[in-house]
Amino acid sequence: MAQRVAVAMSGGVDSSVAAYLLLKEGCDVLGFFMRTGVEQGDAPESARRVADRLGIELAVLDLSEPFRAVIDYFCDEYCRGRTPNPCILCNPRMKFGHMLSAARQRGADFLATGHYARIERGERFRLLRGIDQTKDQSYFLCRLTQEPLAGARFPNGERTKEQVREIARAADLPVAHRAESQEVCFVPEGEYRSLLRARRPDAIRTGLLKDTTGAVLGEHEGHPFFTIGQRRGLGIAVGEPRYVVRIDAEKNEVVVGPREELFGENLTAAEVTWVSIPPPASDLRAEVQVRYAHRAAPATVHPLSTDRVEVTFDEAQLAITPGQAAVFYDGDVLLGGGWIE
Repeated sequence: MAQRVAVAMSGGVDSSVAAYLLLKEGCDVLGFFMRTGVEQGDAPESARRVADRLGIELAVLDLSEPFRAVIDYFCDEYCRGRTPNPCILCNPRMKFGHMLSAARQRGADFLATGHYARIERGERFRLLRGIDQTKDQSYFLCRLTQEPLAGARFPNGERTKEQVREIARAADLPVAHRAESQEVCFVPEGEYRSLLRARRPDAIRTGLLKDTTGAVLGEHEGHPFFTIGQRRGLGIAVGEPRYVVRIDAEKNEVVVGPREELFGENLTAAEVTWVSIPPPASDLRAEVQVRYAHRAAPATVHPLSTDRVEVTFDEAQLAITPGQAAVFYDGDVLLGGGWIE
């Protein structure tokens, strides 16, 4: 009997090719489109065209109610002076939470996505980086536990992005030449300030812009509009580049300084999820990645409890940002990850 797999289809190239590859494997494929209530562009129609081309059913799941919690998290983190990563929250809650549950209700054994990541199946499921190191998306999956990993499939993980594009062209998929989006799905054109003004108007207040000595350099429009490491849009001219080095949400203050003040050797991460290994009882060596575009750096991870760690880097790292995820790797194996405090 063919393995039944539901595919989270966004209307993009990656998820469309994932569905195609599973069909080629001989799987019984069902498409899922997640309706969030804030869809951008022609994503629903695009997913429908691909499903029709592949000859598979496309079920539309209305998850707009639970998805509001993801948007609330995004807005609240900025208001707390932190920089959110909504994809890291969305993957376990929405895709491998609500969508995986819906897949199993429809008799599917697995939920597949277009992520560039791999799963090694054994006594314990291990999450690995995708083969394409320039496209690897395991970072965004750092909060998946063993149960959702058991029900996950990542067909693109063994391929490069260019190979996936070529498969889409060869299969004549209607999204083969679709441009890749790098934006948060519910933030039009990356303009998150408009979203914050609409959803958290009371948090947007003018405040002081200071340097690290406490000297006032000017005013800002609202601390939620800033993130650690930001250089542009500060509205000041002091003769040399200045970067946001600290955000004080309680005081509504933004502190700037020279680039060298952005470097740090330590961080504390909370709500740590141990993915490929059980919670360690002692220090472990790992390469730690502090944002998606960061190259993982050697560090010592010191457990403070089962879900809280302190990380000490061998060399200071740039712009360690509260609200982002610190993700721990052993080579290609994702050990776990937590939110930077």
